[in-house]
Amino acid sequence: MIQDSIIKDPSLAPEGHRKIAWVAQHAPVLRAIAQRRLSDGSLRGRRVAMTIHLEAKTAYLAILLREAGAEVTVSGSNPLSTQDAVCAALAERGVRVFATHDPSPEEFEGYLMRTIETAPEIIIDDGAELVSRMVLHRPDLLQNVAGASEETTTGVIKLRAMDEEGVLPFPVLAANDARMKHLFDNRYGTGHSSIASIVSNTNLFLSGKVVVVMGFGWVGRGLARYADGMGARVVVCEPDPVKLIEAYAEGYEVMNSLRAAEVGDVFVTGTGNLKVLRAEHFERMKDGAILANAGHYDHEFDLAALREMAVAEREARANITEYELPDGRRLHVLARGRLVNIAAADGHPVEIMDLTFAVQALAAHHLANHAAEMRPGLQPIPQEIDELVARTKLDTMGVEPERLTGEQLAYLRSWR
Repeated sequence: MIQDSIIKDPSLAPEGHRKIAWVAQHAPVLRAIAQRRLSDGSLRGRRVAMTIHLEAKTAYLAILLREAGAEVTVSGSNPLSTQDAVCAALAERGVRVFATHDPSPEEFEGYLMRTIETAPEIIIDDGAELVSRMVLHRPDLLQNVAGASEETTTGVIKLRAMDEEGVLPFPVLAANDARMKHLFDNRYGTGHSSIASIVSNTNLFLSGKVVVVMGFGWVGRGLARYADGMGARVVVCEPDPVKLIEAYAEGYEVMNSLRAAEVGDVFVTGTGNLKVLRAEHFERMKDGAILANAGHYDHEFDLAALREMAVAEREARANITEYELPDGRRLHVLARGRLVNIAAADGHPVEIMDLTFAVQALAAHHLANHAAEMRPGLQPIPQEIDELVARTKLDTMGVEPERLTGEQLAYLRSWR
């Protein structure tokens, strides 16, 4: 164990090892990428810092980077998604860990700053937590960074703003924007795991209920698809008129959020924005309405306003806080408004994160080899990374993609 790790309980390591072993058994793409690419020595001796939801799938990526010779430090990107057993197992496997489940805000901030203080050369970030803090608080360490990759839509939004301000002094790959990431992770991973978590935590029947999906980006598309698959009536609220018509064309009801607040039984946010459900929505909601967040931060609901409106607050069930309003209506918030699929469950399916973390592993490998040739600022994942992950996945399935004939290729390249 690395002695300067901060974890809750080292005795939990056996449980963490079991969880990681299960992931390893079901992550053939990441395993193949590690064997074929990470083993070439490019990462040997490099300081890698990771801040992603700290559970077994993230742990498996950290272990493979460690086995490739990197000096790996990890911290969690969400206070409730960190699993103490996984942290203990990682520390026992030689990965430095600064993370505990449900830390105080001060502790959480301290873990992130300790991770930064390891002077990383390569950063795998989530929500731009490490990159933004490094720029703001430890500019003296920026010279050590070869580059970073970003996991989430929220992080890419923040990094784009930083890039436009000219404050990103090193290259950052938008891993979230890779096709093999957002088309599967954001859509199917979030949809599957969030709806499953809502059903599991509430123990309620979703069929026939009105599920209001706030936002119709890739996350919202997945939420709507899986809620519909469970038999719910899906209503979509979205500010982009083109996306709203797309939701209508998919067969969902579309309406303004204030009208939706009156008819919804379950509300799921996935916008990456703040306060999409506010006091004016809470005032209109039915008794017993359920609120779940599938966006990055816990401010997609205005929880401060809800608490101010409430006359009583109690735990109705594990992971469910009940707010009683003056007229007796009760609104139920899952996982304290944090990511419902990871703060109150195990997150995305392993097979989905197998693809995402294969992208991240190759992003780290690419930065180790090519960061010196890259311009500073936010930039797309190289197309060859997407293609390699896709072809590796197909290999594990025993599927050979179609090959265009010479005549077909010539036709596609000609305008005559």
